[in-house]
Amino acid sequence: MAIAIIGGGISGLTVAWYLQQAGVAYDLFEASDRAGGTIRTQPTEGYLLETGPNSLQLSDDLRDLVQDLGLTEQLQDTAAVSANRYVLRNGRYRKLPGKPQQLLFDGFFSLKARYHILRELGRPAAPTDPNETLAGFIRRRFDQELVDYALNPFISGIYAGDPEQLLLHKTFPQLAALEQAHGSVLKGFAKSGGGQRRRIVSLQGGLQTLTNTLTQRLTHYHTGQAVTSITRQPDSAYQLSTSAGAMPTLYSAVVLALPAYAAAALLKPQFAPEAAALANVYYPPMAAVYSAYPRAAVTHPLDGFGALHPKKENCYAAGSVWTTSLFSDRAPANEVLFTTFVGGAQYEEHARQPEAAQKAAVHQELSQLYGIQGQPTWQFRYYWEKAIPQFDARIVPAHAAAATLAEQHIYTAANWLAGVGVPDCVRHARKLSSELVNL
Repeated sequence: MAIAIIGGGISGLTVAWYLQQAGVAYDLFEASDRAGGTIRTQPTEGYLLETGPNSLQLSDDLRDLVQDLGLTEQLQDTAAVSANRYVLRNGRYRKLPGKPQQLLFDGFFSLKARYHILRELGRPAAPTDPNETLAGFIRRRFDQELVDYALNPFISGIYAGDPEQLLLHKTFPQLAALEQAHGSVLKGFAKSGGGQRRRIVSLQGGLQTLTNTLTQRLTHYHTGQAVTSITRQPDSAYQLSTSAGAMPTLYSAVVLALPAYAAAALLKPQFAPEAAALANVYYPPMAAVYSAYPRAAVTHPLDGFGALHPKKENCYAAGSVWTTSLFSDRAPANEVLFTTFVGGAQYEEHARQPEAAQKAAVHQELSQLYGIQGQPTWQFRYYWEKAIPQFDARIVPAHAAAATLAEQHIYTAANWLAGVGVPDCVRHARKLSSELVNL
């Protein structure tokens, strides 16, 4: 029997691709008229906007997928300045230390914080705690200043999340592992080489080139067909009904490549407890405001990937990516483009403000922080009512539900299980496809 995949984001597309490569029958159903899920490239009035991920870390699995699809020559590296990351501190942007050993000598942190960093080398490991949050871990190993000015903006930038809520073992279990193995996180980093920074890339024409190419290569991709029900038959096979009617095919397994809330709605009639756990996963709202200015109007050198705003600085936005510093082709010549993020778990009330108010507030903040004279030449907003799933206490029952469903041959390929990054989703989807081949 074939395998049904529900959802045409990067996870569902990757599962389908590797099943197809292995000669396994499948059907992929996507409710909308386009594939790619949150990966969306939008050319607009001379600007090339990414209204989902702005760039990708080129992991081994993602590199293999790009190579398999014949897209290696279309990879587009970020400019060299992308290695620089800035954080707002006391009202001005300061470059964040790029390596653990620079924490003591860079001058970004106070003498007191550097003393606590030095003391971390001799602090013994504590027993593992599955309920420990990221903030709790960094505070325990270092001090509050590192929570405020390193962890908080970093987590806001990746998860749109609150480090006081996100669980260590669900987000960065490698930190706990370094503590247990070496007694000190910094010693662990030093002995492991500190980790190599991956290439940060896009693709010519934007990231949607990846998902568009996958869609074109798949032989059993069904667009515009929303799955409305999943019914388990007496022989344990599954039958699906879609907006086009009941499917004649019976499926030996179902892959849910959907947000947790969407999967919950499908599962509720037959798997009510699991559906309830998935429905409880928290997705905060977020808006991206794109603002373009003449380069001559911006006094800041914009020599980096972008800048993040710690919650302690009481800013309106969580931070901005300096889009044209990474990829010069994203705006007309002699202009700079900022992609500014408003909302997330720590700024939820800002995310829900009217579009005009958000644009005005972002422009005012950019003008103040970057020394910008005059009005933007162009602005655009994109809004997600449910942005990034939060790996807080509510994700634990959802992950347990996914394990229970897998015992019934209903599998999950989605960022709320795999991890929020595209490389995480590709890795998880590739691994799952290998397991499905051997069913």
